[in-house]
Amino acid sequence: MDSSRNMILAIVLSALVLIGWSFLSERIAPTATEPTTEIVEGEQVALPNTDAPGPDTPAEMRELSEVLAESQATRLPIETPRVEGSINLRGARIDDLVLLDYRETIDADSPPIRLLNPEGADAAYFAHFGWAAADIETPNGSTVWQADGESLTPDTPVTLSWRNETGQLFEIVLAIDEDFLFSVDQRISNLGDNPITARSYAQLSRSLPETHAQREPDTWLIHSGPTGFWTEDLNHIDYDDVTAAGSTGERFSITDGWLGFNDKYWLTAIFPAAGTNVEAAFMPLGNERFQAVYSTPETVINAGRAVTRSTSFFAGAKEIILLERYESENGLNQIDLSVDWGWFYWFELPIFYLLHWLFTTIGNFGVAIICLTFIVRGLMFPIAQKQFQSMASMRAVQPKMKEVQERYKDDKQKMQQEVLALYQREKVNPLAGCLPIFLQIPIFYALYKVLMLSVEMRHEPFALWLKDLSAPDPLTPVNLFGLLDFVPPPYLAIGLLPILLGITMYLQFKLNPAQMDPTQQKIFGIMPWVFMVIMAPFAAGLQLYWVTSNILTIAQQKWLYSRDPRLKEQAKATDE
Repeated sequence: MDSSRNMILAIVLSALVLIGWSFLSERIAPTATEPTTEIVEGEQVALPNTDAPGPDTPAEMRELSEVLAESQATRLPIETPRVEGSINLRGARIDDLVLLDYRETIDADSPPIRLLNPEGADAAYFAHFGWAAADIETPNGSTVWQADGESLTPDTPVTLSWRNETGQLFEIVLAIDEDFLFSVDQRISNLGDNPITARSYAQLSRSLPETHAQREPDTWLIHSGPTGFWTEDLNHIDYDDVTAAGSTGERFSITDGWLGFNDKYWLTAIFPAAGTNVEAAFMPLGNERFQAVYSTPETVINAGRAVTRSTSFFAGAKEIILLERYESENGLNQIDLSVDWGWFYWFELPIFYLLHWLFTTIGNFGVAIICLTFIVRGLMFPIAQKQFQSMASMRAVQPKMKEVQERYKDDKQKMQQEVLALYQREKVNPLAGCLPIFLQIPIFYALYKVLMLSVEMRHEPFALWLKDLSAPDPLTPVNLFGLLDFVPPPYLAIGLLPILLGITMYLQFKLNPAQMDPTQQKIFGIMPWVFMVIMAPFAAGLQLYWVTSNILTIAQQKWLYSRDPRLKEQAKATDE
């Protein structure tokens, strides 16, 4: 009766895990990347870009091309090896930027990632720099600036200028490197007759996409939204919290820090000059529009004098090596923390560097993951050997354990005492096999975070149908590998790699010693198939690591078992 009740309870719990996981996974541990391909009629095709404005875009949101064409006369091109776009001289806004090295999908004709958008288009997103003063006219969003060059390139900085009617000259000197960093020097020259008081500001404005499906998810493991470094800490703020703060927003002071908007792979951030104390805030502008802004202390500028304030503006992909270079060479304090490694970055970074080195050396991301698996298993070989020796000892005493269980089947307490005595006589530790499993957990978690966070791994293929190892395996037998005309929901779209993961886990389970409790044995037999479903939405690269690790474990386990003299004797006795 107890056994049947336990079995029913195990089945119910497994069902709850399978059903509940589909609702919780995107909140707790989301897929590293949204699926980039699907199988249609047996052929693998790229999915359309989900970031592009769709049919739900409101009528007041005009097409991006229309907005850019309308302001073409006041636009200054940005041309670098890695980014392209333009600056709108009306308002001196950096509001048009695409990242040339990154595509929206894996399709060869896919357009590059668009990071910044002008006001009037869906998901408007731009940077603006200026001055505020009470007693003089200052430039605003309608001001048309004059440029002293025809384009902004790494070799040709540009100075924007505008003069008011009381004699003040405002200038913005813009420079850009060959990657993603703008240098912005704001200068005000008081050519009038009287002293003035002014303060500079830098701001990022962002409107969330109209369609919720197009927005970056903000999860427990990955923050997407307002982010900054101040008070010696990295600070994450939710959009909802900014809205709840009202018109005053979330306010704070910054020295040697930064603030901006963080996404999984992309970042925009403004950095005050080193050593400058500024007042900063994340503010709601209504209609799901937000602003990150800081302002410097007020400065008195006497007649005939000039003041310059400097800002660094990062807008691009969060490439880890590049971010660390910006911190060390450009003084962008803690910009590398924008990659949301969490508390275990000290362990995750070595995994990233090893995997990145393997990838750049070999040239194939899937092979790099397989090599990483071999390295990890090789380092853990001595520990695994002790684990398997312990398991071999457990298997060797299985016949004696069954005798004890049969003899004391009506006295559970006595059975447990005799089993413990048997373990002591045979010098068997049933917990000795747990250590390698616990050691694998941080490695597995670190690889999960690397696959989820590092833009270097985004859209990297392996072989055959695995075109993007940072996305789930798209080939599933649920719809007969795309031959049936329907797309299964994520919790049913079980790809070939998750199926292999379940099979290899089950083979491992069969090699392990049987549990003393038959119900526990049945539960362990179900778990590989539970994990198969749980792992289906995860990155294919993570599944590839786990399958490879399972295969190596099985081979190592069988080899060590074959050399154990006690198991050899058992096999002979069975044959006879």
